[in-house]
Amino acid sequence: MSSELNLILLGPPGAGKGTQAARLRDDFGLPYIGTGDLLREHKEQGTELGRQAKAFMDNGDLVPDELVISMIIDKVEDEGDDGFLLDGFPRTVGQADALGEELEKLGRRLTAALSIDAPDDVVLQRLSGRRQCSNGHLYHVEFDPPKHDNVCDQDGRPLFRRPDDEPDTIRKRLETYHRATEPLKEYYEERGLLRRFDGTRDKTEVHDHIRATLATLRLEERL
Repeated sequence: MSSELNLILLGPPGAGKGTQAARLRDDFGLPYIGTGDLLREHKEQGTELGRQAKAFMDNGDLVPDELVISMIIDKVEDEGDDGFLLDGFPRTVGQADALGEELEKLGRRLTAALSIDAPDDVVLQRLSGRRQCSNGHLYHVEFDPPKHDNVCDQDGRPLFRRPDDEPDTIRKRLETYHRATEPLKEYYEERGLLRRFDGTRDKTEVHDHIRATLATLRLEERL
């Protein structure tokens, strides 16, 4: 049996998916497929899929699922011999069905859906407390404050909160996540693919837990 790791990352904004994704890429050498990055990449390179997507994006419309899935499948075929780490897609059960069908055509199947969970109050505290300067240096008012209020330690520039990190915006993002994306947990649990991790714990603890889980799954795949 193949020991490839075909993984999906799930979880609300602010649960720590980005941090864990970076570590998993280093641990297992998997290509990271973030759908936002993928769309930008195709658009900048002027690929056929990118040109099709651009027409929708320029009109302010959502890029159709089949276009996004085509981009994902291309990336898997090009770079995903040992597996992949997919973040930002699927966001709905319908998208999960469509993605599963396309992977099957490649003779591939998901190894696991990794759900990094955090309650809404923790997400709100983490995201609304973030501050950055115009050069992108990041701080947190509680967990990693600058030496002087609202001033970057590195370049003295004023710090600000991004529009995405405004409390009302975070609440709307969480509402969308709970309504549209959270049902994916049940979807993947029914298929025996869901693995849950506590995103409120220290990020190294979360990483160690995920890494141990994946090592076990990889061993099982080889049997």
